[in-house]
Amino acid sequence: MRVELKDIYKSFGNNDVLRGVDFDIREGEIHALVGENGAGKSTLMNIFTGLLPKDSGEIYIDGRKTDIDSTEAASDLGIRFIHQELVDYPQLTVVENLFMNKELKKGFFLDYKKMEEEAREIFRELDLNIGPNDLVKDLSIGQRQMLEIAKANMGKINILILDEPTTALTNVEIDKLFKLIKKLKDKNVSMIYISHRMEEIFALTDRVSVMRDGKSVGVFNTSETNESELVKHMVGRSIGDFYPTIKSNPGKIRLEIKNFTRTGYFEDINLNVRANEVIGIGGLMGAGRSEIFRSVFGIDEKDSGEIFLDGEKIDIKSPSDAMKNNIAFLTENRKEEGLILNETIRENISLTNIDEIKKGILLDLDKEKSIAENYKSGLKIKCEGVEDKIEDLSGGNQQKVVLAKWLGINPKVLILDEPTKGVDVGAKREIYDLINKLVENGQSVILISSDLPELLSLSDRIYVIYEGKLQGEIGKNEKSQERVMTLATGGKI
Repeated sequence: MRVELKDIYKSFGNNDVLRGVDFDIREGEIHALVGENGAGKSTLMNIFTGLLPKDSGEIYIDGRKTDIDSTEAASDLGIRFIHQELVDYPQLTVVENLFMNKELKKGFFLDYKKMEEEAREIFRELDLNIGPNDLVKDLSIGQRQMLEIAKANMGKINILILDEPTTALTNVEIDKLFKLIKKLKDKNVSMIYISHRMEEIFALTDRVSVMRDGKSVGVFNTSETNESELVKHMVGRSIGDFYPTIKSNPGKIRLEIKNFTRTGYFEDINLNVRANEVIGIGGLMGAGRSEIFRSVFGIDEKDSGEIFLDGEKIDIKSPSDAMKNNIAFLTENRKEEGLILNETIRENISLTNIDEIKKGILLDLDKEKSIAENYKSGLKIKCEGVEDKIEDLSGGNQQKVVLAKWLGINPKVLILDEPTKGVDVGAKREIYDLINKLVENGQSVILISSDLPELLSLSDRIYVIYEGKLQGEIGKNEKSQERVMTLATGGKI
């Protein structure tokens, strides 16, 4: 199936989201769709799959003008959309999810035996290790992602749209997903691949379409372009080397944790970070990286261990204790733990700065607004104003609000857990530049990241966690992807 979207327009009120977008996909190709958050990628795909009506423009399928005015119409054409936020029913079984609204019956009753047989056949075909009667809530995120692909693969499938499919997957799960994608390509299924991860785009795709500010700005053969060219088109300017040179000058030990243990999560962890330094925390998902620092910050209780700040032992039993010691923690799960989505930018930034904006027993609203405006400007938060709701911002701008919230306590130590997860390339570079400024100012940064190039480029030293234990430390002049992965999988260097 060959598809062409021509001159697509879409507005929400006075906000022109799509302004004459052109996009096409050829039969059997993997076509990347890239652009900064807010560029209009998801809106374009929602129109293509019948979730949203277009204001104007035309869609052609195999040369014929076609109206896709509902998700049912898209489904009838074999167009499937796997969203970044999974749409499944965790309390139900795999087979119940797989056959939702298309159950097989034997007379008046559901034919569970037939549905289980068909489920096993689909899983065999896609090489998925999932049981039909497993509860979806017991599956890993990767397995749930695969289940969504299996659901899409039931019946006719001509075009599969994947929106940030690897955001929450382990390396092993990503490898399985890539094999599955290539298997579908071999069956002549076309795929639209939306991702901020450049290494995936160059590993998987045939062509790349770039969007910026609701417009199409270029289409490239993947083999004939490079990361710098794509980024330049995405952000409208050259951003130089993607990873800045971190101007670190490690001084005295700022934060040290000794013999840190939480039974079942991590054991006997000893590490430190110095002033003017970024340390990286590597390891596979589930290794215990985040859990260590959730306990350091007082979110989760530790069983044993000590924390020293500037050589003095401190006692942290809650996040408020950590904040009093100028330790900040940007959580991996910003939407559930880092932000109040239905409140404003101003209110979210104030969460950690209440004492600073108090006027007696009341809040100084003018000061609160002034502080929020300063962070909006300094961190280049894209919004109409500080009274915008957090839920209306893109992922990258939400992350900047979380950073603003924590910068307000003037942290000596800033713990960043997957700070660029789901963030576009322009916002990533701005976050990297911020890390650089913090380190230049003498602050200490602990970077937990599954993005190996990010970890290697920004860190002075890297500690690698394996199955809850510190597997090894990699020095500044010893860093390599091979060393990190060797330690992350239980090896020695």
